[in-house]
Amino acid sequence: MQKGGYIYIMTNKYKTTLYIGVTNNLQRRVWEHRTHYNPRSFTTKYNLEYCIYYEYFTDITQAINRETQLKKWNRAKKETLINATNPAWEDLWKDIEKMII
Repeated sequence: MQKGGYIYIMTNKYKTTLYIGVTNNLQRRVWEHRTHYNPRSFTTKYNLEYCIYYEYFTDITQAINRETQLKKWNRAKKETLINATNPAWEDLWKDIEKMII
């Protein structure tokens, strides 16, 4: 049985840096970024604590393919994607935290 997955975009307080990741457990992974669980990670180095976008896929392979696609996009295209669902770039943690996974 294939497990689902998420792609997500993290940013910092000033929205200057974007990070795109993939995971099978969005709550755990965003929590790790928010708490700087890995002190040597890219997200810790740039204080990327705010999840501003995510997508769910029923197949983890689809999520990996989508992550690969988004990482090839330029900043403007990524911003357009985020703005379509979260124009204020609000942190989505309060919604992610309540998800039942």
